Amino acid sequence: MKKILAIIKPFKLDEVKNALTKININGMTITEVKGFGRQKGHKEIYRGAEYQTDFIPKVELSIVVNDARVDGVVETIISSAKTGKIGDGKIFIQPIENIVRIRTGETGVDAL
Repeated sequence: MKKILAIIKPFKLDEVKNALTKININGMTITEVKGFGRQKGHKEIYRGAEYQTDFIPKVELSIVVNDARVDGVVETIISSAKTGKIGDGKIFIQPIENIVRIRTGETGVDAL
């Protein structure tokens, strides 16, 4: 099993969620985060004064799937989150040792 952690632009969340639902990915955790990479933040003007904002708002999706589904999920996220502009985000793939469903006690892939 793998955990797919995707950091995307907030306005792409609905598009990504809908695309994942179409490939039968129904469970995910969403977290609002802030960060920066090559973007290095951006400047905003508020009441005539210019401010440097170092951290850009993003959305972090956390999805756990069995190994066979990883490539399809990653491709779906890329195709639905990509704008072609700097700041589109990143996808991290991590191994998951085990999962336990609290309600039933199921473990492993059965707990997904």
